[in-house]
Amino acid sequence: MSSTEEHASESVEPQAAAPIQAGHVEVDVIETRDDYLAAVAAIAAGTGPIAIDAERASGYRYSQRAYLIQIFRRGAGTFLFDPPAIGSFAELNDVIASEEWILHAASQDLTCLREVGLDPTRLFDTELAARLAGLPRVGLGAVVEDLLGVHLAKEHSAADWSTRPLPQSWLVYAALDVELLVDLREALAGVLEGDGKTDIAEQEFASVLTRDFVIVRQEPWRRLSGVHAIRGGRNLAVARELWQARDTYAREIDTAPGRLVPDSALVAAARVLPETKRDLAGLKEFTGRASRSQIDRWWNAIQAGMASDDLPVLRQAGETVPPPRVWSDKNPEADKRLKTARAAITEVATEKSIPVENLLTPELLRRLAWVPPVPADVKTITETLREFGAREWQLDATAQVIADAFVEASQPVDDPPEAAS
Repeated sequence: MSSTEEHASESVEPQAAAPIQAGHVEVDVIETRDDYLAAVAAIAAGTGPIAIDAERASGYRYSQRAYLIQIFRRGAGTFLFDPPAIGSFAELNDVIASEEWILHAASQDLTCLREVGLDPTRLFDTELAARLAGLPRVGLGAVVEDLLGVHLAKEHSAADWSTRPLPQSWLVYAALDVELLVDLREALAGVLEGDGKTDIAEQEFASVLTRDFVIVRQEPWRRLSGVHAIRGGRNLAVARELWQARDTYAREIDTAPGRLVPDSALVAAARVLPETKRDLAGLKEFTGRASRSQIDRWWNAIQAGMASDDLPVLRQAGETVPPPRVWSDKNPEADKRLKTARAAITEVATEKSIPVENLLTPELLRRLAWVPPVPADVKTITETLREFGAREWQLDATAQVIADAFVEASQPVDDPPEAAS
């Protein structure tokens, strides 16, 4: 049911000549309520933070649910849970909700954890911490190898975790993903403290906990790869209906849409507009394992698109500012503000050894440069960035720099002196 704590805390001093490959004893998956409740009691008796991870079946299943949840706690050991078999994790959440949870790239797992009733109130994100620490590589395997000297094989990261039974090699991989997280958290905390970034990290972790990572798009079919090559409202209507038909079917059978019919096939059909079902079946670009077995479904979608009175506009009105590549023509003043401020922000990021996108996301800077507050001084820039969601440490590090850059960008360019005759 669990592996020993002693095994999980093995590590090699960073001074070792070469990293070791982490080994493991055999592990089992907890599948029954009785075993689950026994594990909850064991975890409650442990000490310190909760290391947690989740495995999904992205690319295989329609849903983004967790198909395996791994937990490690000192004094308790490692536990691998089967979420579909167990159902609600409310009892476990009651025990650990107030403890610090350690996740690597929490934004990827929080949604599926919350779906089963696991919702942290305190967080240490080792991937985010590695970014703030300025480490050159922030994947779990790289960070563990750099700071702990242990090599983690990542060959099962893209596996179909809905597979049952799960192979033992996969379970060992999953267990190792959490068993070193406590040691890694302590190593990263030491780096952050040495660099004076502890408060920065705490603000970032708190911000992650407040976010809803479920993205709801108004016209999700426009995410079709290659849709921008489609011309004509009628063609777009067909693309929309094909996407909706595929999405509905994928949801019904819980299969990743692209595994049924790839985007390229839907786009090809929308561009050609086959006149008959036979023409659609004969379209060589219309591929995929469900392209022929569900031919009636796709043909009905094409007919619905052809008969629709609700034709999509060719270009969707964007909720964000235009891409920077068109700024010099559309808004030269904004283009100059953005370029000047971006260069200044990059300098600050380099000085602080923090990736520029973590110092201030490019989207926030673009929104500010496109329509700056009036007056564009430190106070109004700070207030605007705070409304956009910037954290206090980001405001302290960037507001004055941006204000100065905007002033510099507003200065007229002196004409070059005339050449002496």
